[in-house]
Amino acid sequence: MVTHIIIIVVCVFLSAYFSATETAFSTFNRIRVKNMAEKGDKKAALVLKLSDNYDSLISTILLGNNIVNILASAMGTLLFTKLLSGNADLAATVSTAALTVTILVFGEISPKTIAKNSPETFVLFSAPIINMFRIILYPFNLIFNGWQRLLSKIFKNADDQGITEEELISIIEEAEEDGDIDKEESDLIKSAIEFGDLEVGDIFTPRIDITALPVGASKEKVAKVFAESGYSRLPVYEESIDNIVGILYYKDFYTVAYKANVPLHEIIKPVIYVATTQPVNELMKELQEKQLHMAVVTDEFGSTAGIVTLEDILEEIVGEIWDEHDEIVEEIKSVGDMEYIVSGRANIENLFSEFDIDAEIDSVTVGGWAMEALGKIPEVGDSFEEFGLAVEVTEMDGRRVESLHVMDKRNEDTTGEDDDESEAEESDDK
Repeated sequence: MVTHIIIIVVCVFLSAYFSATETAFSTFNRIRVKNMAEKGDKKAALVLKLSDNYDSLISTILLGNNIVNILASAMGTLLFTKLLSGNADLAATVSTAALTVTILVFGEISPKTIAKNSPETFVLFSAPIINMFRIILYPFNLIFNGWQRLLSKIFKNADDQGITEEELISIIEEAEEDGDIDKEESDLIKSAIEFGDLEVGDIFTPRIDITALPVGASKEKVAKVFAESGYSRLPVYEESIDNIVGILYYKDFYTVAYKANVPLHEIIKPVIYVATTQPVNELMKELQEKQLHMAVVTDEFGSTAGIVTLEDILEEIVGEIWDEHDEIVEEIKSVGDMEYIVSGRANIENLFSEFDIDAEIDSVTVGGWAMEALGKIPEVGDSFEEFGLAVEVTEMDGRRVESLHVMDKRNEDTTGEDDDESEAEESDDK
Protein backbone atom coordinates (compact mmCIF):
# COMPACT_ATOMS: atom_id res chain seq x y z
CA MET A 1 0.00 0.00 0.00
CA VAL A 2 2.92 2.32 0.74
CA THR A 3 4.12 1.85 -2.84
CA HIS A 4 0.68 2.76 -4.15
CA ILE A 5 0.59 5.93 -2.05
CA ILE A 6 4.08 6.97 -3.21
CA ILE A 7 3.12 6.43 -6.85
CA ILE A 8 -0.09 8.45 -6.39
CA VAL A 9 1.82 11.36 -4.77
CA VAL A 10 4.41 11.37 -7.56
CA CYS A 11 1.66 11.29 -10.21
CA VAL A 12 -0.23 14.18 -8.60
CA PHE A 13 3.03 16.14 -8.39
CA LEU A 14 3.73 15.50 -12.10
CA SER A 15 0.14 16.37 -12.98
CA ALA A 16 0.61 19.69 -11.20
CA TYR A 17 3.84 20.27 -13.11
CA PHE A 18 2.25 19.57 -16.52
CA SER A 19 -0.79 21.73 -15.75
CA ALA A 20 1.35 24.63 -14.56
CA THR A 21 3.60 24.32 -17.60
CA GLU A 22 0.63 24.46 -19.97
CA THR A 23 -0.68 27.64 -18.31
CA ALA A 24 2.73 29.29 -18.12
CA PHE A 25 3.56 28.68 -21.79
CA SER A 26 0.18 30.04 -22.90
CA THR A 27 0.36 33.23 -20.79
CA PHE A 28 4.03 34.25 -20.55
CA ASN A 29 5.19 37.60 -21.93
CA ARG A 30 7.01 36.67 -25.14
CA ILE A 31 8.60 40.10 -25.58
CA ARG A 32 10.05 40.01 -22.07
CA VAL A 33 11.50 36.52 -22.56
CA LYS A 34 12.80 37.48 -26.01
CA ASN A 35 14.71 40.40 -24.48
CA MET A 36 16.22 37.99 -21.93
CA ALA A 37 17.25 35.61 -24.72
CA GLU A 38 18.90 38.44 -26.65
CA LYS A 39 20.96 39.21 -23.54
CA GLY A 40 22.32 35.65 -23.54
CA ASP A 41 19.90 33.77 -21.26
CA LYS A 42 19.99 30.18 -22.55
CA LYS A 43 16.83 29.12 -20.71
CA ALA A 44 14.93 32.02 -22.26
CA ALA A 45 16.20 30.96 -25.70
CA LEU A 46 14.96 27.41 -25.01
CA VAL A 47 11.54 28.79 -23.95
CA LEU A 48 11.24 30.60 -27.29
CA LYS A 49 12.31 27.50 -29.20
CA LEU A 50 9.69 25.38 -27.44
CA SER A 51 6.93 27.96 -27.89
CA ASP A 52 7.74 28.25 -31.61
CA ASN A 53 6.95 24.52 -31.90
CA TYR A 54 3.79 24.81 -29.81
CA ASP A 55 2.04 21.78 -31.33
CA SER A 56 4.82 19.47 -30.21
CA LEU A 57 4.96 21.18 -26.80
CA ILE A 58 1.23 20.89 -26.10
CA SER A 59 1.19 17.27 -27.27
CA THR A 60 3.96 16.45 -24.77
CA ILE A 61 2.14 18.24 -21.95
CA LEU A 62 -1.23 16.63 -22.65
CA LEU A 63 0.29 13.18 -23.16
CA GLY A 64 2.31 13.38 -19.96
CA ASN A 65 -0.63 14.77 -17.99
CA ASN A 66 -3.00 12.04 -19.14
CA ILE A 67 -0.47 9.28 -18.40
CA VAL A 68 0.12 10.40 -14.81
CA ASN A 69 -3.59 11.07 -14.15
CA ILE A 70 -4.62 7.63 -15.46
CA LEU A 71 -1.81 6.00 -13.49
CA ALA A 72 -2.87 7.83 -10.33
CA SER A 73 -6.46 6.69 -10.83
CA ALA A 74 -5.37 3.09 -11.35
CA MET A 75 -3.18 3.14 -8.21
CA GLY A 76 -6.03 4.72 -6.26
CA THR A 77 -8.41 1.96 -7.29
CA LEU A 78 -5.90 -0.73 -6.23
CA LEU A 79 -5.25 1.06 -2.93
CA PHE A 80 -8.90 1.41 -1.95
CA THR A 81 -9.66 -2.14 -3.14
CA LYS A 82 -7.16 -3.41 -0.57
CA LEU A 83 -8.44 -1.02 2.13
CA LEU A 84 -12.08 -1.94 1.47
CA SER A 85 -11.62 -5.60 0.65
CA GLY A 86 -14.82 -7.43 -0.10
CA ASN A 87 -16.63 -4.37 -1.50
CA ALA A 88 -15.24 -3.63 -4.95
CA ASP A 89 -18.03 -1.25 -5.95
CA LEU A 90 -17.54 0.96 -2.87
CA ALA A 91 -13.78 0.90 -3.37
CA ALA A 92 -14.13 2.11 -6.97
CA THR A 93 -16.56 4.88 -5.94
CA VAL A 94 -14.38 6.12 -3.06
CA SER A 95 -11.26 5.95 -5.25
CA THR A 96 -12.92 7.96 -8.03
CA ALA A 97 -14.19 10.64 -5.63
CA ALA A 98 -10.92 10.95 -3.69
CA LEU A 99 -8.65 11.03 -6.76
CA THR A 100 -10.94 13.45 -8.64
CA VAL A 101 -10.85 15.98 -5.79
CA THR A 102 -7.11 15.49 -5.21
CA ILE A 103 -6.14 15.90 -8.87
CA LEU A 104 -8.56 18.79 -9.39
CA VAL A 105 -7.27 20.77 -6.39
CA PHE A 106 -3.58 19.85 -6.33
CA GLY A 107 -3.01 18.79 -9.94
CA GLU A 108 -5.04 21.42 -11.82
CA ILE A 109 -6.44 24.49 -10.02
CA SER A 110 -3.60 25.26 -7.60
CA PRO A 111 -0.64 24.84 -10.01
CA LYS A 112 -2.40 26.74 -12.82
CA THR A 113 -3.15 29.64 -10.47
CA ILE A 114 0.48 29.80 -9.33
CA ALA A 115 1.80 29.58 -12.91
CA LYS A 116 -0.58 32.30 -14.12
CA ASN A 117 0.71 34.70 -11.46
CA SER A 118 4.38 34.17 -12.42
CA PRO A 119 4.42 32.72 -15.96
CA GLU A 120 7.90 33.95 -16.97
CA THR A 121 9.52 32.55 -13.82
CA PHE A 122 7.83 29.19 -14.28
CA VAL A 123 8.59 28.77 -18.00
CA LEU A 124 12.27 29.44 -17.33
CA PHE A 125 12.22 26.77 -14.60
CA SER A 126 10.12 24.33 -16.63
CA ALA A 127 11.80 24.63 -20.06
CA PRO A 128 14.70 22.14 -19.52
CA ILE A 129 12.37 19.59 -17.86
CA ILE A 130 9.60 19.73 -20.46
CA ASN A 131 12.23 19.59 -23.21
CA MET A 132 13.50 16.32 -21.70
CA PHE A 133 9.93 14.93 -21.67
CA ARG A 134 9.52 16.09 -25.27
CA ILE A 135 12.56 14.05 -26.30
CA ILE A 136 11.39 10.97 -24.34
CA LEU A 137 7.89 11.14 -25.81
CA TYR A 138 9.08 12.03 -29.31
CA PRO A 139 7.74 8.81 -31.00
CA PHE A 140 4.26 9.47 -29.59
CA ASN A 141 4.48 13.16 -30.50
CA LEU A 142 5.35 12.17 -34.06
CA ILE A 143 2.12 10.18 -34.33
CA PHE A 144 -0.03 12.89 -32.73
CA ASN A 145 1.53 15.66 -34.82
CA GLY A 146 0.70 13.69 -37.97
CA TRP A 147 -2.86 13.34 -36.72
CA GLN A 148 -3.02 17.10 -36.03
CA ARG A 149 -1.81 17.92 -39.53
CA LEU A 150 -4.43 15.59 -40.99
CA LEU A 151 -7.18 17.28 -38.97
CA SER A 152 -5.89 20.71 -40.00
CA LYS A 153 -6.17 19.77 -43.67
CA ILE A 154 -9.65 18.32 -43.21
CA PHE A 155 -10.97 21.24 -41.16
CA LYS A 156 -8.91 23.97 -42.79
CA ASN A 157 -9.81 27.46 -41.60
CA ALA A 158 -10.21 29.83 -44.53
CA ASP A 159 -10.26 32.92 -42.32
CA ASP A 160 -7.20 35.15 -42.12
CA GLN A 161 -5.36 34.28 -38.91
CA GLY A 162 -3.36 37.51 -38.82
CA ILE A 163 -4.02 39.96 -36.00
CA THR A 164 -6.39 42.76 -36.94
CA GLU A 165 -6.04 46.44 -36.14
CA GLU A 166 -8.99 46.24 -33.75
CA GLU A 167 -7.41 43.30 -31.91
CA LEU A 168 -4.09 45.13 -31.66
CA ILE A 169 -5.79 48.22 -30.22
CA SER A 170 -7.63 45.99 -27.72
CA ILE A 171 -4.27 44.57 -26.61
CA ILE A 172 -2.95 48.11 -26.06
CA GLU A 173 -6.07 49.07 -24.07
CA GLU A 174 -5.70 45.96 -21.90
CA ALA A 175 -2.04 46.82 -21.28
CA GLU A 176 -3.13 50.32 -20.21
CA GLU A 177 -5.81 48.91 -17.87
CA ASP A 178 -3.26 46.51 -16.34
CA GLY A 179 -0.86 49.40 -15.72
CA ASP A 180 1.88 48.14 -18.05
CA ILE A 181 1.74 51.44 -20.00
CA ASP A 182 0.28 54.83 -19.12
CA LYS A 183 -2.45 56.70 -21.02
CA GLU A 184 -0.02 58.92 -22.96
CA GLU A 185 1.92 55.89 -24.20
CA SER A 186 -1.33 54.10 -25.05
CA ASP A 187 -2.64 57.08 -27.04
CA LEU A 188 0.67 57.39 -28.90
CA ILE A 189 0.72 53.71 -29.88
CA LYS A 190 -2.95 53.74 -30.96
CA SER A 191 -2.37 56.87 -33.03
CA ALA A 192 0.54 55.17 -34.77
CA ILE A 193 -1.59 52.06 -35.45
CA GLU A 194 -4.48 54.10 -36.87
CA PHE A 195 -2.12 56.34 -38.86
CA GLY A 196 -2.35 54.13 -41.93
CA ASP A 197 -6.12 54.69 -42.16
CA LEU A 198 -5.86 58.48 -42.45
CA GLU A 199 -6.32 60.36 -45.69
CA VAL A 200 -5.21 63.88 -46.54
CA GLY A 201 -8.84 65.02 -46.40
CA ASP A 202 -8.92 64.15 -42.70
CA ILE A 203 -6.14 66.52 -41.64
CA PHE A 204 -5.60 69.29 -44.23
CA THR A 205 -6.00 73.03 -43.52
CA PRO A 206 -8.99 74.29 -45.59
CA ARG A 207 -8.64 76.98 -48.24
CA ILE A 208 -10.36 79.62 -46.10
CA ASP A 209 -7.59 79.36 -43.47
CA ILE A 210 -4.68 79.61 -45.93
CA THR A 211 -2.37 82.59 -45.60
CA ALA A 212 -0.74 83.06 -49.01
CA LEU A 213 1.17 85.66 -51.05
CA PRO A 214 0.88 86.78 -54.67
CA VAL A 215 4.07 86.17 -56.63
CA GLY A 216 4.44 89.90 -57.27
CA ALA A 217 4.12 91.00 -53.62
CA SER A 218 6.52 93.70 -52.45
CA LYS A 219 9.20 93.04 -49.86
CA GLU A 220 7.33 95.15 -47.34
CA LYS A 221 4.12 93.18 -47.92
CA VAL A 222 5.91 89.87 -47.55
CA ALA A 223 7.65 90.98 -44.36
CA LYS A 224 4.33 92.16 -42.90
CA VAL A 225 2.57 88.85 -43.67
CA PHE A 226 5.42 86.83 -42.14
CA ALA A 227 5.33 89.02 -39.03
CA GLU A 228 1.56 88.92 -38.58
CA SER A 229 1.05 85.23 -39.33
CA GLY A 230 4.08 83.86 -37.49
CA TYR A 231 4.49 81.19 -40.17
CA SER A 232 7.92 80.09 -41.40
CA ARG A 233 6.59 79.06 -44.82
CA LEU A 234 3.95 80.66 -47.04
CA PRO A 235 2.34 79.46 -50.29
CA VAL A 236 2.91 81.79 -53.26
CA TYR A 237 0.27 82.01 -55.99
CA GLU A 238 0.04 83.52 -59.44
CA GLU A 239 -3.21 85.33 -60.41
CA SER A 240 -5.33 83.36 -57.87
CA ILE A 241 -4.91 80.99 -54.95
CA ASP A 242 -6.05 78.18 -57.26
CA ASN A 243 -2.66 78.49 -58.96
CA ILE A 244 -0.09 78.08 -56.20
CA VAL A 245 3.34 78.03 -57.83
CA GLY A 246 5.65 77.49 -54.88
CA ILE A 247 6.47 77.88 -51.21
CA LEU A 248 8.40 80.84 -49.78
CA TYR A 249 10.62 80.12 -46.78
CA TYR A 250 11.14 82.77 -44.11
CA LYS A 251 14.91 82.27 -44.03
CA ASP A 252 15.23 82.41 -47.84
CA PHE A 253 13.28 85.67 -47.95
CA TYR A 254 15.38 87.44 -45.31
CA THR A 255 18.76 86.07 -46.38
CA VAL A 256 18.28 86.57 -50.14
CA ALA A 257 15.29 88.58 -51.34
CA TYR A 258 15.08 91.09 -48.52
CA LYS A 259 18.71 92.18 -48.77
CA ALA A 260 18.90 92.14 -52.56
CA ASN A 261 16.42 93.00 -55.26
CA VAL A 262 15.54 89.37 -56.05
CA PRO A 263 11.96 88.55 -57.17
CA LEU A 264 10.03 85.92 -55.23
CA HIS A 265 9.69 83.47 -58.13
CA GLU A 266 13.48 82.97 -58.08
CA ILE A 267 13.70 81.84 -54.45
CA ILE A 268 10.46 79.92 -53.91
CA LYS A 269 10.64 76.16 -53.42
CA PRO A 270 8.68 73.75 -55.62
CA VAL A 271 5.28 72.54 -54.49
CA ILE A 272 3.51 69.22 -54.92
CA TYR A 273 -0.20 68.70 -55.43
CA VAL A 274 -2.15 65.92 -53.74
CA ALA A 275 -5.75 64.70 -53.67
CA THR A 276 -7.87 64.61 -50.53
CA THR A 277 -8.06 60.82 -50.86
CA GLN A 278 -4.29 60.21 -50.79
CA PRO A 279 -3.18 58.18 -47.73
CA VAL A 280 -1.30 60.32 -45.24
CA ASN A 281 1.50 57.78 -44.76
CA GLU A 282 2.24 57.85 -48.50
CA LEU A 283 2.30 61.65 -48.51
CA MET A 284 4.70 61.70 -45.56
CA LYS A 285 7.13 59.45 -47.46
CA GLU A 286 6.87 61.66 -50.53
CA LEU A 287 7.54 64.82 -48.53
CA GLN A 288 10.54 63.20 -46.88
CA GLU A 289 11.98 61.97 -50.18
CA LYS A 290 11.59 65.39 -51.83
CA GLN A 291 12.68 67.25 -48.65
CA LEU A 292 9.52 69.35 -48.60
CA HIS A 293 7.33 70.45 -45.71
CA MET A 294 4.10 71.38 -47.46
CA ALA A 295 1.74 70.13 -50.17
CA VAL A 296 -1.25 71.75 -51.87
CA VAL A 297 -4.51 69.81 -51.64
CA THR A 298 -6.76 69.99 -54.71
CA ASP A 299 -10.43 69.12 -55.09
CA GLU A 300 -12.11 67.16 -57.88
CA PHE A 301 -12.21 70.26 -60.09
CA GLY A 302 -8.48 70.99 -59.76
CA SER A 303 -9.02 74.01 -57.52
CA THR A 304 -7.09 74.55 -54.29
CA ALA A 305 -8.98 72.89 -51.43
CA GLY A 306 -6.32 73.61 -48.83
CA ILE A 307 -2.79 72.77 -47.75
CA VAL A 308 -1.24 70.05 -45.63
CA THR A 309 2.10 70.29 -43.84
CA LEU A 310 4.52 67.78 -42.37
CA GLU A 311 3.61 69.20 -38.97
CA ASP A 312 -0.07 68.38 -39.59
CA ILE A 313 0.94 64.78 -40.28
CA LEU A 314 3.14 64.45 -37.19
CA GLU A 315 0.41 65.92 -34.98
CA GLU A 316 -1.79 62.96 -35.87
CA ILE A 317 0.70 60.74 -34.06
CA VAL A 318 2.09 62.85 -31.22
CA GLY A 319 -0.78 65.31 -30.72
CA GLU A 320 -0.85 69.08 -31.09
CA ILE A 321 2.53 70.77 -31.56
CA TRP A 322 2.63 74.35 -30.36
CA ASP A 323 5.46 76.82 -30.93
CA GLU A 324 6.06 80.30 -29.55
CA HIS A 325 4.02 81.91 -32.34
CA ASP A 326 0.93 79.73 -31.97
CA GLU A 327 -2.13 80.80 -30.05
CA ILE A 328 -3.04 77.75 -28.00
CA VAL A 329 -6.64 76.81 -28.69
CA GLU A 330 -8.57 74.21 -26.69
CA GLU A 331 -10.86 72.74 -29.32
CA ILE A 332 -13.00 70.75 -26.85
CA LYS A 333 -13.35 72.60 -23.53
CA SER A 334 -15.33 71.20 -20.62
CA VAL A 335 -17.65 73.71 -18.97
CA GLY A 336 -19.70 71.33 -16.83
CA ASP A 337 -20.75 67.73 -16.29
CA MET A 338 -20.71 66.25 -19.82
CA GLU A 339 -21.08 69.78 -21.19
CA TYR A 340 -18.56 71.30 -23.60
CA ILE A 341 -17.78 74.33 -25.72
CA VAL A 342 -16.44 72.94 -29.01
CA SER A 343 -14.62 74.70 -31.83
CA GLY A 344 -16.31 74.39 -35.21
CA ARG A 345 -12.90 73.42 -36.63
CA ALA A 346 -12.48 70.46 -34.26
CA ASN A 347 -12.30 67.02 -35.85
CA ILE A 348 -15.64 65.26 -35.50
CA GLU A 349 -13.93 61.97 -34.60
CA ASN A 350 -12.28 63.63 -31.60
CA LEU A 351 -15.67 64.85 -30.38
CA PHE A 352 -17.32 61.46 -30.82
CA SER A 353 -14.38 59.83 -29.04
CA GLU A 354 -14.85 62.22 -26.11
CA PHE A 355 -18.45 61.03 -25.75
CA ASP A 356 -17.69 57.40 -26.65
CA ILE A 357 -19.95 57.53 -29.71
CA ASP A 358 -19.41 55.04 -32.54
CA ALA A 359 -20.86 56.80 -35.60
CA GLU A 360 -19.73 57.75 -39.07
CA ILE A 361 -20.77 60.90 -40.93
CA ASP A 362 -19.58 62.55 -44.11
CA SER A 363 -18.29 65.74 -42.45
CA VAL A 364 -14.75 66.03 -41.11
CA THR A 365 -15.26 68.94 -38.69
CA VAL A 366 -17.84 69.67 -36.00
CA GLY A 367 -18.93 72.77 -37.93
CA GLY A 368 -19.51 70.62 -41.01
CA TRP A 369 -21.56 68.20 -38.91
CA ALA A 370 -23.75 71.11 -37.76
CA MET A 371 -24.34 72.22 -41.36
CA GLU A 372 -25.13 68.64 -42.38
CA ALA A 373 -27.56 68.12 -39.49
CA LEU A 374 -29.33 71.47 -39.92
CA GLY A 375 -29.43 71.25 -43.71
CA LYS A 376 -28.42 74.90 -44.11
CA ILE A 377 -25.78 77.46 -43.20
CA PRO A 378 -26.22 77.72 -39.42
CA GLU A 379 -27.08 80.86 -37.48
CA VAL A 380 -26.32 81.67 -33.85
CA GLY A 381 -28.96 79.97 -31.72
CA ASP A 382 -29.68 77.13 -34.15
CA SER A 383 -29.78 73.76 -32.38
CA PHE A 384 -30.29 70.07 -33.06
CA GLU A 385 -30.04 66.70 -31.33
CA GLU A 386 -28.22 63.70 -32.77
CA PHE A 387 -26.59 60.57 -31.29
CA GLY A 388 -27.87 61.67 -27.87
CA LEU A 389 -26.04 65.02 -28.01
CA ALA A 390 -27.81 68.39 -27.77
CA VAL A 391 -25.90 70.87 -29.95
CA GLU A 392 -26.37 74.65 -30.16
CA VAL A 393 -24.46 77.05 -32.43
CA THR A 394 -23.01 79.79 -30.20
CA GLU A 395 -20.72 81.73 -32.55
CA MET A 396 -20.43 82.28 -36.30
CA ASP A 397 -17.76 83.95 -38.46
CA GLY A 398 -19.61 84.89 -41.59
CA ARG A 399 -20.83 81.59 -43.04
CA ARG A 400 -18.48 79.57 -40.85
CA VAL A 401 -19.29 77.90 -37.54
CA GLU A 402 -16.80 79.12 -34.91
CA SER A 403 -18.08 77.42 -31.75
CA LEU A 404 -20.89 75.23 -30.44
CA HIS A 405 -22.31 74.21 -27.09
CA VAL A 406 -22.56 70.43 -26.79
CA MET A 407 -24.33 68.53 -24.00
CA ASP A 408 -24.72 64.80 -23.47
CA LYS A 409 -28.43 64.04 -23.05
CA ARG A 410 -28.15 60.25 -22.93
CA ASN A 411 -27.84 60.02 -19.14
CA GLU A 412 -30.79 62.37 -18.73
CA ASP A 413 -32.91 60.18 -20.99
CA THR A 414 -31.99 57.10 -18.96
CA THR A 415 -32.71 58.89 -15.69
CA GLY A 416 -36.04 60.09 -17.05
CA GLU A 417 -37.00 56.56 -18.05
CA ASP A 418 -36.03 55.27 -14.60
CA ASP A 419 -38.11 58.01 -12.94
CA ASP A 420 -41.11 57.13 -15.14
CA GLU A 421 -40.73 53.48 -14.22
CA SER A 422 -40.51 54.36 -10.51
CA GLU A 423 -43.62 56.50 -10.73
CA ALA A 424 -45.48 53.71 -12.53
CA GLU A 425 -44.45 51.21 -9.86
CA GLU A 426 -45.59 53.56 -7.07
CA SER A 427 -48.93 54.01 -8.82
CA ASP A 428 -49.35 50.23 -9.13
CA ASP A 429 -48.55 49.81 -5.44
CA LYS A 430 -51.25 52.32 -4.56
